[in-house]
Amino acid sequence: MKNVTNFFVSLGYWPSAGSFGFNTDILATNPINLSVVLGVLIFFGKGVLNDLLDNRKQRILSTIRNSEELRKGAIEQLEKARARLQKVEIEADEYRMNGYSEIEREKENLINATFDSLERLKNYKNETLHFEQQRAINQVRQRVFQQALQGALVTLNGCLNSELHFRTISANIVALGAMKEKMD
Repeated sequence: MKNVTNFFVSLGYWPSAGSFGFNTDILATNPINLSVVLGVLIFFGKGVLNDLLDNRKQRILSTIRNSEELRKGAIEQLEKARARLQKVEIEADEYRMNGYSEIEREKENLINATFDSLERLKNYKNETLHFEQQRAINQVRQRVFQQALQGALVTLNGCLNSELHFRTISANIVALGAMKEKMD
Protein backbone atom coordinates (compact mmCIF):
# COMPACT_ATOMS: atom_id res chain seq x y z
CA MET A 1 0.00 0.00 0.00
CA LYS A 2 2.91 2.33 0.70
CA ASN A 3 4.11 1.90 -2.85
CA VAL A 4 0.79 3.05 -4.29
CA THR A 5 0.70 6.08 -1.99
CA ASN A 6 4.30 6.96 -2.84
CA PHE A 7 3.47 6.67 -6.50
CA PHE A 8 0.61 9.21 -6.29
CA VAL A 9 2.72 11.52 -4.12
CA SER A 10 5.52 11.43 -6.65
CA LEU A 11 3.05 12.46 -9.38
CA GLY A 12 2.72 15.84 -7.66
CA TYR A 13 6.40 16.59 -8.26
CA TRP A 14 6.27 16.18 -11.98
CA PRO A 15 6.52 19.37 -13.86
CA SER A 16 3.47 20.23 -15.86
CA ALA A 17 3.98 20.41 -19.59
CA GLY A 18 2.03 23.55 -20.07
CA SER A 19 -0.07 22.16 -22.87
CA PHE A 20 -2.09 19.09 -23.47
CA GLY A 21 -0.37 16.31 -25.36
CA PHE A 22 0.38 12.66 -25.51
CA ASN A 23 2.88 11.20 -23.22
CA THR A 24 4.71 8.54 -25.13
CA ASP A 25 6.62 7.23 -22.17
CA ILE A 26 4.94 3.86 -21.66
CA LEU A 27 6.60 3.17 -18.34
CA ALA A 28 5.32 6.41 -16.83
CA THR A 29 1.77 6.39 -18.28
CA ASN A 30 0.91 2.69 -17.89
CA PRO A 31 0.81 2.62 -14.05
CA ILE A 32 -1.28 5.78 -14.01
CA ASN A 33 -3.80 4.42 -16.49
CA LEU A 34 -3.97 1.11 -14.67
CA SER A 35 -4.50 2.76 -11.30
CA VAL A 36 -7.28 4.94 -12.71
CA VAL A 37 -8.99 1.98 -14.38
CA LEU A 38 -8.65 -0.14 -11.24
CA GLY A 39 -9.99 2.64 -9.07
CA VAL A 40 -13.03 3.08 -11.33
CA LEU A 41 -13.63 -0.66 -11.48
CA ILE A 42 -13.38 -1.00 -7.73
CA PHE A 43 -15.61 1.99 -7.07
CA PHE A 44 -18.37 1.10 -9.59
CA GLY A 45 -17.89 -2.66 -9.87
CA LYS A 46 -17.87 -3.35 -6.15
CA GLY A 47 -21.69 -3.56 -5.91
CA VAL A 48 -22.03 -5.64 -9.06
CA LEU A 49 -19.31 -7.99 -7.91
CA ASN A 50 -20.90 -8.29 -4.46
CA ASP A 51 -24.28 -9.03 -6.09
CA LEU A 52 -22.72 -11.66 -8.35
CA LEU A 53 -20.91 -13.27 -5.42
CA ASP A 54 -24.07 -13.19 -3.26
CA ASN A 55 -26.13 -14.77 -6.06
CA ARG A 56 -23.49 -17.45 -6.54
CA LYS A 57 -23.36 -18.05 -2.79
CA GLN A 58 -27.18 -18.40 -2.65
CA ARG A 59 -27.18 -20.83 -5.60
CA ILE A 60 -24.46 -22.91 -3.95
CA LEU A 61 -26.33 -22.95 -0.62
CA SER A 62 -29.58 -23.83 -2.42
CA THR A 63 -27.82 -26.63 -4.27
CA ILE A 64 -26.36 -27.91 -0.99
CA ARG A 65 -29.82 -27.81 0.67
CA ASN A 66 -31.38 -29.62 -2.31
CA SER A 67 -28.58 -32.17 -2.21
CA GLU A 68 -29.14 -32.72 1.51
CA GLU A 69 -32.90 -33.17 0.96
CA LEU A 70 -32.23 -35.57 -1.90
CA ARG A 71 -29.74 -37.45 0.26
CA LYS A 72 -32.27 -37.71 3.10
CA GLY A 73 -34.90 -38.91 0.62
CA ALA A 74 -32.48 -41.43 -0.82
CA ILE A 75 -31.62 -42.66 2.69
CA GLU A 76 -35.34 -43.03 3.49
CA GLN A 77 -35.93 -44.92 0.24
CA LEU A 78 -32.91 -47.10 0.97
CA GLU A 79 -34.25 -47.92 4.44
CA LYS A 80 -37.69 -48.70 2.98
CA ALA A 81 -36.07 -50.88 0.32
CA ARG A 82 -34.02 -52.69 2.97
CA ALA A 83 -37.12 -53.28 5.08
CA ARG A 84 -39.02 -54.50 2.02
CA LEU A 85 -36.08 -56.74 1.05
CA GLN A 86 -36.01 -58.22 4.53
CA LYS A 87 -39.77 -58.82 4.40
CA VAL A 88 -39.47 -60.44 0.96
CA GLU A 89 -36.59 -62.63 2.17
CA ILE A 90 -38.71 -63.78 5.13
CA GLU A 91 -41.63 -64.53 2.78
CA ALA A 92 -39.27 -66.34 0.41
CA ASP A 93 -37.99 -68.47 3.31
CA GLU A 94 -41.58 -69.25 4.29
CA TYR A 95 -42.47 -70.17 0.71
CA ARG A 96 -39.31 -72.24 0.47
CA MET A 97 -40.13 -74.10 3.68
CA ASN A 98 -43.77 -74.52 2.64
CA GLY A 99 -42.58 -75.63 -0.77
CA TYR A 100 -40.27 -78.23 0.75
CA SER A 101 -43.02 -79.56 3.00
CA GLU A 102 -45.43 -79.53 0.05
CA ILE A 103 -42.88 -81.43 -2.02
CA GLU A 104 -42.45 -83.95 0.79
CA ARG A 105 -46.23 -84.33 1.05
CA GLU A 106 -46.55 -84.78 -2.71
CA LYS A 107 -43.69 -87.27 -2.62
CA GLU A 108 -45.41 -89.28 0.11
CA ASN A 109 -48.72 -89.13 -1.76
CA LEU A 110 -47.03 -90.30 -4.94
CA ILE A 111 -45.29 -93.13 -3.11
CA ASN A 112 -48.58 -94.16 -1.48
CA ALA A 113 -50.44 -93.95 -4.80
CA THR A 114 -47.72 -96.02 -6.48
CA PHE A 115 -47.86 -98.58 -3.67
CA ASP A 116 -51.66 -98.76 -4.00
CA SER A 117 -51.37 -99.16 -7.77
CA LEU A 118 -48.82 -101.93 -7.29
CA GLU A 119 -51.12 -103.67 -4.80
CA ARG A 120 -54.04 -103.44 -7.24
CA LEU A 121 -51.87 -104.75 -10.05
CA LYS A 122 -50.67 -107.57 -7.82
CA ASN A 123 -54.26 -108.46 -6.90
CA TYR A 124 -55.31 -108.23 -10.55
CA LYS A 125 -52.37 -110.46 -11.49
CA ASN A 126 -53.32 -112.98 -8.81
CA GLU A 127 -56.96 -112.90 -9.92
CA THR A 128 -55.92 -113.33 -13.53
CA LEU A 129 -53.63 -116.24 -12.60
CA HIS A 130 -56.39 -117.85 -10.55
CA PHE A 131 -58.86 -117.36 -13.41
CA GLU A 132 -56.41 -118.82 -15.93
CA GLN A 133 -55.70 -121.75 -13.60
CA GLN A 134 -59.43 -122.41 -13.21
CA ARG A 135 -59.91 -122.18 -16.96
CA ALA A 136 -57.01 -124.56 -17.56
CA ILE A 137 -58.37 -126.95 -14.92
CA ASN A 138 -61.83 -126.78 -16.51
CA GLN A 139 -60.37 -127.44 -19.96
CA VAL A 140 -58.43 -130.41 -18.59
CA ARG A 141 -61.59 -131.72 -16.84
CA GLN A 142 -63.57 -131.33 -20.05
CA ARG A 143 -60.94 -133.23 -22.03
CA VAL A 144 -60.69 -135.93 -19.36
CA PHE A 145 -64.48 -136.17 -19.24
CA GLN A 146 -64.69 -136.29 -23.05
CA GLN A 147 -61.99 -138.93 -23.20
CA ALA A 148 -63.66 -140.92 -20.40
CA LEU A 149 -67.00 -140.58 -22.12
CA GLN A 150 -65.53 -141.63 -25.43
CA GLY A 151 -63.78 -144.55 -23.70
CA ALA A 152 -67.04 -145.53 -21.99
CA LEU A 153 -68.92 -145.29 -25.27
CA VAL A 154 -66.29 -147.36 -27.00
CA THR A 155 -66.44 -149.89 -24.13
CA LEU A 156 -70.21 -149.89 -24.10
CA ASN A 157 -70.46 -150.17 -27.83
CA GLY A 158 -68.00 -153.05 -27.74
CA CYS A 159 -69.80 -154.83 -24.87
CA LEU A 160 -73.29 -153.92 -25.77
CA ASN A 161 -75.01 -156.33 -27.99
CA SER A 162 -78.65 -156.32 -28.94
CA GLU A 163 -79.79 -158.62 -26.09
CA LEU A 164 -78.04 -156.48 -23.43
CA HIS A 165 -79.44 -153.43 -25.08
CA PHE A 166 -82.93 -154.89 -24.97
CA ARG A 167 -82.59 -155.81 -21.26
CA THR A 168 -81.33 -152.33 -20.36
CA ILE A 169 -84.21 -150.69 -22.15
CA SER A 170 -86.71 -153.04 -20.49
CA ALA A 171 -85.22 -152.33 -17.01
CA ASN A 172 -85.43 -148.61 -17.64
CA ILE A 173 -89.09 -148.92 -18.80
CA VAL A 174 -89.96 -150.89 -15.64
CA ALA A 175 -88.18 -148.27 -13.47
CA LEU A 176 -90.05 -145.46 -15.21
CA GLY A 177 -93.34 -147.27 -14.77
CA ALA A 178 -92.69 -147.73 -11.04
CA MET A 179 -91.92 -144.04 -10.73
CA LYS A 180 -95.10 -143.16 -12.53
CA GLU A 181 -97.17 -145.32 -10.15
CA LYS A 182 -95.58 -143.64 -7.15
CA MET A 183 -96.38 -140.24 -8.54
CA ASP A 184 -100.03 -141.11 -9.16
